Formats: sequence, structure tokens, C-alpha cells
Amino acid sequence: MTYQARQQHITGWVGWVWFAGIMLILSGLFNAVSGLYGIFYRAVYVQAAGSLLVFDVTGWGWIHLLLGLVLIATGIAVSIGQTWARVVAVVLVMLNALTQLIWISVNPWWSLAVIAVDVLVLYALIVHGREAKELSG
Repeated sequence: MTYQARQQHITGWVGWVWFAGIMLILSGLFNAVSGLYGIFYRAVYVQAAGSLLVFDVTGWGWIHLLLGLVLIATGIAVSIGQTWARVVAVVLVMLNALTQLIWISVNPWWSLAVIAVDVLVLYALIVHGREAKELSG
């Protein structure tokens, strides 16, 4: 009986996938904190008359909090090389960018920064997914 060593071809681009995992975790933490501020400290945010696309600041605070917790869990899964997590992460990052686009009237500079990071995470997950697949073995 012979055993063949499986040769993995892991490139330096796998670092982009690790970057995506870490940024998902950080983005989730920041979303959760932003959500908590939206829920408990609404006076921190600039508020226009009326509501922000269906919900008020408190409602969007809950959405940010829940999305943040899911982003943290998905970021951990991406970091350890779970294949399903890349697909879920792409969907969640796009959803996060959309929620930040809605949130832009309340917290403009922060929302723009988060959208920029989301674009980098999407690049890392979509373009360099093959390296992560080879890494997870």
C-alpha cells in the first residue's frame, strides 16, 4: 500500500483570505458597538426628522447589533477555512454595505470607511477563494 502525499499549492494570496476573516470579525465588533450606541445612546448620532428607511435609529441599531454578531461568527469561520463561510460572508458583507449606505445619513464618515473595507473583503473572498479552499485542504 502506498501513500501519496498530497501536495498543496498555497500561494501568498491566502493572506487576503485571512485579512478578510479578521476584517469580518472587526467589522462585526464595530457594527455591534454601533448598534448598541443606536439602541441605548441615540443622542450620539445625527438624526433628521422622521425615520431612516422604515425604522428609526433604535431599529437600525438592533439590525446593526444582530448583523455584527453574525459577522463575527462568520469571520471566525472564514479564518479557520470553512468553505461555506466564504459564501455566507460574501452575502453578509454585501448586506452590511447596504445597511451602511442606509446609515450614511446618521454617521457619514464611518459608513464610508466601512463600505470601503467591505469592498476589500469582497475582493479577498471572491478573487482569492481558491487559495482558501486549498488551505482548508
